[in-house]
Amino acid sequence: MNIKYDQLCIRNAEKKDCEQLAKWWNDGKVMAHAGFPNGLGTTATEIKKQIVNDSDETRRRLMIVYKNTLIGEMSFYVYENAKYEIGIKICEFDYQEKGLGKIVLSMLIEELFHMGAQLIFLDTNLNNTRAQHVYEKLGFKRIAIHCDSWKNQLGELQSTVDYELTKGDFCNFKNR
Repeated sequence: MNIKYDQLCIRNAEKKDCEQLAKWWNDGKVMAHAGFPNGLGTTATEIKKQIVNDSDETRRRLMIVYKNTLIGEMSFYVYENAKYEIGIKICEFDYQEKGLGKIVLSMLIEELFHMGAQLIFLDTNLNNTRAQHVYEKLGFKRIAIHCDSWKNQLGELQSTVDYELTKGDFCNFKNR
C-alpha cells in the first residue's frame, strides 16, 4: 500500500521502520492511551519478525509520512465477511491536533472500501474523547461501551468504546 494525498503518505511498514516503531512503542507517553504507560518493551528485531508476515489479505502495519517525516503509524486487520479493524497513532506530538488524523484515516478508509471492505471497526479508550470526536466526524457509529473491561499496565481499570463504519456513512475529509 502506498497512498498519497497532498503532503501525506501512508505506506507499508518496512524493515527500515522497525527502529522507529520500537522507539514509539516503548515510549509510555505515546502508548499510554492504549493501556501501556510503561511502553511495550519490544525490540526492532521482534517487530521485524512480525512485519515479514504482513499482507493485504490478513493484516498490515503502515507508516504515516507528512512532508517526508515519519509522524505515526496505522494498521488494519482483515476478518471474515469483509470486516476490517483499523488503528492509528500520530506518535509525534508536534503533529497532533492539526487535522492530520482525520485526513489519513480518510485516505486509509477510502482505500479499504476500494479493496472490498464492507464494514470497518475499531475501539478506543473511553477517556480518549479527542479520538472519539474524529471517528464520529468520519461517520463511525458508536456500537457499545465496555465499562471497566480491562486493566492497563498499572492495574487501573479501563473502559472502551466500539465503533463501526459502513461505506454509506463514511464522510471523507480528503477533499475538504
